[in-house]
Amino acid sequence: MTHNDIQQVMDWAVAENGIPGIVVDIKDGDRTWFGTAGAADLETGAPRRPGEYAQVGSGGKAFIATVLLTLEAEGALSIDDPVNKWLPGVLDVNGYDGDEITIRHLLSNTAGMYSTGLAPELTNRYATRSAFRAHRFDTYTAAELFRIAVSQPPVAAPGERFVYANGGFYIAEAMVEKITGNSFAAEVERRVFQPLGLDHTYVRGPGEVGFRDPHPRAYSRQFYKDGVDTATVTAENWESVLEDPSLAPLDVTEFETSWTPGNIVSTTGDMIRFVSALASGSLLPPAQHHEMWTTVSTEGANWLPHTRYGLGLFEFDKTAADGRVLRGVGGSYWGTMFFTVSTADGEHVISVQTNTEFKSWKVLRRIYEAGYGVSLG
Repeated sequence: MTHNDIQQVMDWAVAENGIPGIVVDIKDGDRTWFGTAGAADLETGAPRRPGEYAQVGSGGKAFIATVLLTLEAEGALSIDDPVNKWLPGVLDVNGYDGDEITIRHLLSNTAGMYSTGLAPELTNRYATRSAFRAHRFDTYTAAELFRIAVSQPPVAAPGERFVYANGGFYIAEAMVEKITGNSFAAEVERRVFQPLGLDHTYVRGPGEVGFRDPHPRAYSRQFYKDGVDTATVTAENWESVLEDPSLAPLDVTEFETSWTPGNIVSTTGDMIRFVSALASGSLLPPAQHHEMWTTVSTEGANWLPHTRYGLGLFEFDKTAADGRVLRGVGGSYWGTMFFTVSTADGEHVISVQTNTEFKSWKVLRRIYEAGYGVSLG
């Protein structure tokens, strides 16, 4: 791998894939490299730069899982505890059973829960440009998020198969607060941010819609065509009902994201430190590290190809060219994509952030293929 190869991929991503701006941050042993392409601000043309803050999206799942595993290490809980032990009744609706669904099921996306991101209660608010403008500053209570999480019946039995669902992590995050008596923000600060020196990572506060400086502007084309019935959208057909890709992107930088698991903002540098620690086992005790990386298949789930899922993180089913296992964290929603992948020893980490949502697997695939010498096609 040469850094020129990765720079060429970034340039291609901007020129041919509709990405406004992209950064790639690399740690390889004692060596580091940082590359950019495109713009942080389409109006001014300002370039992307190191240290920019961005929402990690579903990367917050890994932080939630880590906090719960540290609590298990202290004897405060077992990840095989049923949900009803800590939040009785929350899941006892619409066909769910809080005595059967465990913390492990929530964190591994094997609780059989409906894919929360497709729930009409959420998608209707952001489905079109006009809806997004009207609802971008809506806030959600924990009770509302719980209701959305179980608004559709189960799609599988607990432990049966992987189904990606934010709803399980809404409940897991609330469990942290119930068990500790503290806010999730306070617990993740004490248990993760401080031990790892993540000085540029924080949980957005209630009603917080912007970012600390520096940050890129965020742009989205992730909207349905006018008139689409969101109830008919599935994980299989959603791409076919998206609006015309030739439309100019909408600036979505200011956006209330309390419905995002963890609601965490970070930088590529901090995410490199975080994922390196989780991949290598330098943060969690051996027993909890083993639990985090006991994975389930994602095959057939219309999710990331060539992956298995642990507790809040994924592992590729293909190794790097030198045989090292690859582990990572990722997330995407309106205006951002943030993926960080590390070798299992924590020595070689590649963090990618774009100021627009996930466009296709091919951008990430080409970056990680160039970086690790592995075929992910």
